[in-house]
Amino acid sequence: MAIPNYTYLKLKMLGPNGVITVESTYEHAYNCDIECIEYAEALVEAETLIVNLDQLGSEALDSKHRAGTFEPTEAIKLVLVDPTCPNNRALRISATLNSK
Repeated sequence: MAIPNYTYLKLKMLGPNGVITVESTYEHAYNCDIECIEYAEALVEAETLIVNLDQLGSEALDSKHRAGTFEPTEAIKLVLVDPTCPNNRALRISATLNSK
């Protein structure tokens, strides 16, 4: 049940012993406006940052997915890691490497 008057920067409301008047100055009102604007700008920047991070994350996932479909540009040969092991794990190396 308060009544603000923005022209005079006053807020009046009923209290237990009559009308309570809260006053301010134009300088204080200006500082409050500046603080609100800075807060709003910070929120917008934070939301923009979150969107950019989400986009970067999805791009990173896409690039990892493409890395799994890598096709070599040279001839390759398979070299068994351990010829005695039954699982036959092998490395792919360039076929143009010398034996050393």
